Amino acid sequence: MALELRHLRFLTAIADHGTFTRAAEALHMAQPPLSQQVKRLEDDLGVRIFDRSGRGAALTSAGDILVERARAILSLAKEFETLARALGAGDQGHLRVGMAGGVSLLPLIPAAISAFRREKPGVTVTLEESNTPALCASLRLGQVDMAIIRPPVFDADIMVRPLIDEPSVIALPETHPRAKAEGLFLHEIAEDPLILFERHLGPGFYDTIISACLQSGFSPQLGQSAPQVAATIPMVAAGMGVAIVPAYLQQIHTQGVTFHPILGETPRATIAMATTRTAPSKAATAFVNILKKLCASSDGRTVGTC
Repeated sequence: MALELRHLRFLTAIADHGTFTRAAEALHMAQPPLSQQVKRLEDDLGVRIFDRSGRGAALTSAGDILVERARAILSLAKEFETLARALGAGDQGHLRVGMAGGVSLLPLIPAAISAFRREKPGVTVTLEESNTPALCASLRLGQVDMAIIRPPVFDADIMVRPLIDEPSVIALPETHPRAKAEGLFLHEIAEDPLILFERHLGPGFYDTIISACLQSGFSPQLGQSAPQVAATIPMVAAGMGVAIVPAYLQQIHTQGVTFHPILGETPRATIAMATTRTAPSKAATAFVNILKKLCASSDGRTVGTC
């Protein structure tokens, strides 16, 4: 006879109620089967758990120890069940969010994390910053649950949903002749080395910048490449050139850099959320839904359907 949790429930019920009859009533079963199963259990285990008499059933010294252990096991089983259900519902566990470089500076992101923590206080959130190709690889490998990336993504296993369409600004060294200008047309930086991140890190935004320059009548003089979009800012501060960056990167208060709105047609940086096409975790789904609500109520920079 294999020991099962129901047998432990039988033992604790008899111990609690003092008789097989009252225990059977509490367990919603007939008394004879209960007596038979407990007797068989005692025989299989080779230990007498209850002393039976006309007055009821009393625990033996061995039974006292075993019922105490049975209660502990049943408590652990209940704890296991509660945890499993919470994990399944996304109310417990971990949420691993990947972010393309500099994306964490978007006001949307801390707002989403704060809202998620209020909704799912039992879920810990960890953030990983990398570039879009590396984040897509992490998604495929299950190393992150969802990611905030710069599209496009050419991967059939990854589902991408647009979040916001962020305008860009021009970053100049503070020693630049136009550093005090209120705003700049793109053609005003035609003679300056343009610091760009490597194209594979964000081909969509990269191509948008190059296209905007061409439409403004010049082919940009490409300077040194930056390892990430956000890394262009300290390179501008070092006097290595100028940059066209998403407006939210103005929050990087690097000394020696000035930021200027772009006059005329402005290149825009699309930010999107990415998940695998297989069913995401409930926690990831909850975070995605929060992002949707927040971007839907933002200041009109949203794209797509969020």
